[in-house]
Amino acid sequence: MEAFGVVLIVVALVGAVVAIASFAGAGRIYSGLGRGGLSLEDPALIAEPERGSAAWQAEARAELRQLLEAKAARAAARGEEPIDVDAELVRLLTPAPAADPELLAEVRSLVEATNDRRARRGEPPLDVDAEVARRLADAGG
Repeated sequence: MEAFGVVLIVVALVGAVVAIASFAGAGRIYSGLGRGGLSLEDPALIAEPERGSAAWQAEARAELRQLLEAKAARAAARGEEPIDVDAELVRLLTPAPAADPELLAEVRSLVEATNDRRARRGEPPLDVDAEVARRLADAGG
């Protein structure tokens, strides 16, 4: 029985030494995880095109097309009529025509009148410029 106690203590001490050595060596291994040639944090891999450049516009157009295709697929999966991806892409990428100055002034006065009514009811006012832009967009102009 005395031999068993000695063996048990020796095995425990050897195990403790091995555990300490592996713990000390593991720090370098874990600090290197996620780094290297295939890392997404490598600046060479995440170089983005300059904003407004032709490459940036092509990438933005491709991403917008992917979003519209996903939207059309979801609509089809729900049994709804899917959107025309190409027509929607053209609509979104075509700049809106400038609003007629008289129409702009009329919509602005309507929004300001709406803000007056909201103030009398104790509601917070609308952002005039944002609301004018929203109403013109809703009206298609």
